[in-house]
Parts: sequence; C-alpha cells; structure tokens
Amino acid sequence: MPSPRELGARLDTLLAQGEALVARLPIRALDRPLPSRGGCVRDLAFRLFRWALAYVDGMDMGERPEAWLRESAPPDLVDGPAVARYGALVRGRIAGWFEGAGAAEFTRVIETGRGPQTGHALLDHAISQAEEQLRDLHALAVELGGPPAGELP
Repeated sequence: MPSPRELGARLDTLLAQGEALVARLPIRALDRPLPSRGGCVRDLAFRLFRWALAYVDGMDMGERPEAWLRESAPPDLVDGPAVARYGALVRGRIAGWFEGAGAAEFTRVIETGRGPQTGHALLDHAISQAEEQLRDLHALAVELGGPPAGELP
C-alpha cells in the first residue's frame, strides 16, 4: 500500500478531477435519478466529496458513522458549480488535515460501520470509493453529452 502522504495526494487529484467534471454538469444532468444507487446524480457528486470529508472527520473523532456516507446533497447545492465549490472547500479541509497530521495518525484505529480500521486502511478505502464515484460520474456525464468517453478532466 502506498504511504499515507502518497494516498493523500492521490485523493486530492481525484477530488480535483471530480470538481472540474461536476462544474460542467448541467442542472438537468444533476437531477437525473439513479435508481440503482438511490438519489440522483447531484447526490453522487456530493458523496464523492462527502466520503473524503468523512475520512478526515472520522480521523478527528475516532469513528466514521455509516450515516455520513449515505447523506444526500443539501438543497443549496443547486447546480454543478455549487457542488464544485463544495468540493473545493472539502479539498481545502483535507489539505489542512494532511498538513497537520503526523505519522502516528495513520496507525490509529478508527471505528467504522465495517468494523475497526487503521487510518491508513481507511484512507485506502476512501480512495477506492472516490475512484469508483468519479468513474460513475464520468460515465454519466458522457451519457448525457458531456466530455468524450475516456477523457477525465
């Protein structure tokens, strides 16, 4: 497994790509229902950033409740640029957390809905989730006439 610092940089890259992609999504795309996941595209875009924020909040609190991972987008995230701005705020919070985190932070055990995990393992899982959510968002954007297939922002 890569080092926590490398994983943190990877997470930031994924969130930056998500931010750029979401900013270009039209409102009609954001409102599209996602029956297989529940909610709509707006919720999927929000959760890309919320899962990452749940990582640092969980590290600070010593637990990461599963309810955080199922939250829907708040009503004030009305369009792609608004969701992207939320993503930028999340990236800033995460960057600040990584800047202050010492090496021992990543060996701490955090309680999750899937059982206890080290901060390092939880970060690896957060990145896997971000990769999946970004792929899904990209596929939906392409389907709705967004960026060409295979081209992430």
